Amino acid sequence: MEYWSSVDIYTEWDIVAARQLGRNEAKKSGFGTVDQARITTAISELARNIYLYAGKGKIEIKRLSENDLYGITIIASDNGPGISDMRKVMEDGFSTSGGLGAGMPGVRRLMDEFKVDTEPGVGTTITTTKWLR
Repeated sequence: MEYWSSVDIYTEWDIVAARQLGRNEAKKSGFGTVDQARITTAISELARNIYLYAGKGKIEIKRLSENDLYGITIIASDNGPGISDMRKVMEDGFSTSGGLGAGMPGVRRLMDEFKVDTEPGVGTTITTTKWLR
């Protein structure tokens, strides 16, 4: 069984809406407060990247149920400029926006699975999953 919902990202308020949706879905999925915070933080980073670098995109949140495994998948997608140097973006401390540079490496650490599909000039899709322990 799979349940999903999404938030289009156009403004900073959409980042807040995506965070709230993610927290609610994580709670419904049975995650404790610490993992809810991890999922919410990952969504915040991904949504902020869409807003800052692509201008617009979408955050999709899927609740997963496979056999006896339960989890939540976040899909962040945009049709922005893409990521030209993936290795650099995944370095701790790297930032092109003047932020802390915790973004992508932080998301990878917060979640259990992390996959990036990007093509310069076409866009980026990041899929990340947290499994219920």
